[in-house]
Amino acid sequence: MQPLFRALTGVLAAGLLLAGASIPIVEAAAADPRGHGSTKQQAIDWKPCPQDATAQCGTLRLPVDRARPSGETFDMAVARRKATDPDRRVGVLLVNPGGPGASGVAFAVDQAKSHFSADIQERFDIVGFDPRGVGRSHPVKCSTELLGQQPSVHPRNQAEFDRLAEFNRALREDCRRHTGPLFDHADTLSVVRDMDALRGALGEEKINYFGHSYGTLIGEQYAEEYGDRIRTMALTANIDHSLGAREFLVSSAAAAEDSFHQFVKWCDRTSSCALHGRDVTAVWDRLLARADRGEIRDPESADRILTAHEITFDAFMTFYGPDRDELATYVAGLDAQEPNERQRSEQPRQGQPALSREAEQQTKAEPFYAVFCQDWRIRAKDYREYARLTQAELRAAPHMRGSPRVHRAVAGCVGWPDEVNNPQHRLRITEAPKILMLHSRHDPANHFTWAANVHRQTRGTTVLLPYEGAGHSVYGRSDCTRDAVDDYLMELRLPMAGSSCAPAGTG
Repeated sequence: MQPLFRALTGVLAAGLLLAGASIPIVEAAAADPRGHGSTKQQAIDWKPCPQDATAQCGTLRLPVDRARPSGETFDMAVARRKATDPDRRVGVLLVNPGGPGASGVAFAVDQAKSHFSADIQERFDIVGFDPRGVGRSHPVKCSTELLGQQPSVHPRNQAEFDRLAEFNRALREDCRRHTGPLFDHADTLSVVRDMDALRGALGEEKINYFGHSYGTLIGEQYAEEYGDRIRTMALTANIDHSLGAREFLVSSAAAAEDSFHQFVKWCDRTSSCALHGRDVTAVWDRLLARADRGEIRDPESADRILTAHEITFDAFMTFYGPDRDELATYVAGLDAQEPNERQRSEQPRQGQPALSREAEQQTKAEPFYAVFCQDWRIRAKDYREYARLTQAELRAAPHMRGSPRVHRAVAGCVGWPDEVNNPQHRLRITEAPKILMLHSRHDPANHFTWAANVHRQTRGTTVLLPYEGAGHSVYGRSDCTRDAVDDYLMELRLPMAGSSCAPAGTG
């Protein structure tokens, strides 16, 4: 079982493999404070990527603060896979796999060939970039030791809430110190302006864009700022950046709970499910109750007790696939642990060896909160407000106990300043061409209503194609979803209004 942040760490590590290589730097001409300047950009000096010479890598030097174009700069890492059929080339396809914190460079180099169809690879230069603060683009760094000291994100009273806020403030200052000025400009709107600078550096009047999950927010805001510079834009697992704190948390919790119920229904009808023939909901609730009593140990580390929140988070991550067989086997194994094993699992954990002074100075890339807390004005002021939000979560997701991921995200912003660089607002797209949106009906992380709301806000600009199955990824889910995106990107053909894609396989 791989929790999300561990999975994201692996993605980022793939991008960081480039760190020791010599990659050319090209300085981009400065734009005006809003990034709408028309100054000609220099071309990127592409070189073979160190870990895969079939892809090309480079960097683009950009201002940290667009309001101060002559101030500090950073180098944005970029990777490209050129169209395999140059005679039929349509243009560039910029890609972002989400996060916030996933590496677009790693995606272009390591995953694009398996993710996109051969037709897309023939017709487009696929270009990935690491957003500012991510991967090789001046990553946000924080003290490893401090990161390991995070208190519970489920405070039970005002004193525990105050400790969480105090920790978040200390971590924020630590990350700012290790990262420098870019930390205060890690928001998505700044990334959008970087992306338009990349468009200019590529010598393209218009771009094509494919964004997934948090990458859809980049696309949505690019369409607001630079709609006339888009040829096509396909967005999957969409973000609704107009939501307030309660709506955001409750809808996220409802998405997770819906995926749990989809799992239960699948298990009831699937003989290969390790829990088939049992009352899956009762097994699950009993398991979490045992975890609350400290009776469940980590099957990968017998001395470690699993909390109920860890179990729900691991389950939540399997819903992304969905990997239901894996989850059923995992739950069945935990449920089978004997009650008399409690004594052994309750033995005190062995203390960690004291860190050396050198180890204490080590840092870790941790961009998530720098981005999220500058994109969302969600700040619970005190424990009473926090508890009300938590109770609303629990009512929406009693079996998943709220939103496993978004709860952590919101908790990470407690204690941060009220001002944010890129606060929520309704989308206002006026100049963009038709944009294609795809979204799973049973997405575990991004509720389907998010896509419906975005479509409602931009009805004259967007076309929404629901995938009626489950899972977070959408493009490669079926021939229907893949063909819809491919036909649109290549031929500008959009699905008929009101159409949808049927579930594929176990989705």
